[in-house]
Amino acid sequence: MYQIAADLHTHTLVSNHAFNTITEMATKAASMGYKAIAVTDHGCAMPDSPHIWYFNNLVRLPDVLEGIPVLKGVEANVMDLDGTLDFSQQQLAQFDWVIASIHGDCLPGKLTVEQATELWLKVAENPYVDMIGHSEQANHVYDYERVTREFAARNKVVELNGNSFAVRPEGAPNMKALALACKKSGCKIALNSDAHSIYHLERGVSHLYGLLEEIEFPPELIVNSSGENLRRELEIHNKKIVDRIGELLR
Repeated sequence: MYQIAADLHTHTLVSNHAFNTITEMATKAASMGYKAIAVTDHGCAMPDSPHIWYFNNLVRLPDVLEGIPVLKGVEANVMDLDGTLDFSQQQLAQFDWVIASIHGDCLPGKLTVEQATELWLKVAENPYVDMIGHSEQANHVYDYERVTREFAARNKVVELNGNSFAVRPEGAPNMKALALACKKSGCKIALNSDAHSIYHLERGVSHLYGLLEEIEFPPELIVNSSGENLRRELEIHNKKIVDRIGELLR
């Protein structure tokens, strides 16, 4: 019943705890039959992140690499309770896909439900944020129903992160509650690997399908379930790249 046609959260070796080049990630995604892949290395505030010059040059790469459309993106870091990200609005505007995530290296400690709720509501106001990354974390539990209503209203995609079960297991049980809130509010989601290697990318996200089956999540709310869904989402987010690669996503 469930499938994905694109992975919208992956890393290359410029994030120093990842292991493959952008060419290798694109080649693997193409071999898996994906319609597209987003390369979203860590924003500059993370200790392992690339220099800002990497991101400036990334957006100059061709739209299609190794036979597959590659969205040039970033996993930007939420830096404070005001929802500030580690890129300027001008910088964020250049990307094909922007994830906003909380990492302990940039926003350490545990937040109250009220703090986390207000933080994500402020992030939702940022017009350049496309997707909310691994927000089921145990240290940052928020009012899922209230915030996903706002995410839905502002066309923010909520990620179900397949890597969370391995690296953030204490928060993984929250994923069901988050998915249920998205279903109730009509908030769109994406199933992503958060792959840090071609081997991780190949493992995919099929282990998330059971969760969606259990709650009877509407497939039409999964933005990366088909190339056509992704194309429509890129149009909604006013991404210029869709004019160049749109036909490849049909």
